[in-house]
Amino acid sequence: MNVLIVHESMFGNTRQIASAIAEGVRAGTTPGGEVRVVHVDDAPTAIGDDVDLLLVGGPTHGLSMTRPQTREDATSKGAAPAREGVREWIAEVTPRRGLPVVTFDTRVHVKLLPGSAANAAAKALRHRGFDGAERGETFWVEGVAGPVLEGELERAREWGATLATRVSHGVA
Repeated sequence: MNVLIVHESMFGNTRQIASAIAEGVRAGTTPGGEVRVVHVDDAPTAIGDDVDLLLVGGPTHGLSMTRPQTREDATSKGAAPAREGVREWIAEVTPRRGLPVVTFDTRVHVKLLPGSAANAAAKALRHRGFDGAERGETFWVEGVAGPVLEGELERAREWGATLATRVSHGVA
């Protein structure tokens, strides 16, 4: 099984989660497949036919996917600058009907705070033509810059293994 994980990460938290998900996917599949983790700045705008599962993740900024203004604000707080975010990538990527796509996000753990980059990304991907797009998991970070909360990397690994099992059994 070949999996492409496209992520946006400015403080490194979402990158850590994407890498942990990749570890879980690798552990949950039979040998021979490829699991690639790619930052959105370097992500392809055409998803090859060899990709069996696409995962898309990013941080929740301002209750949704990042925007140029929220990325600029994050950069002023010490984040690594990015050329674009998941929002812009989704607007450019060529849709592939029938491809299982699952989104994920990172968020500050604040009780009853609404909004989710994963939810917004899944909706945008479906609107773009990825009919198999669904909202996945939220992973929690402490504060804007992180770190990832204790136990979240393990939970990401477990989720990745579960996704691998679902796709290999044709349930995705």
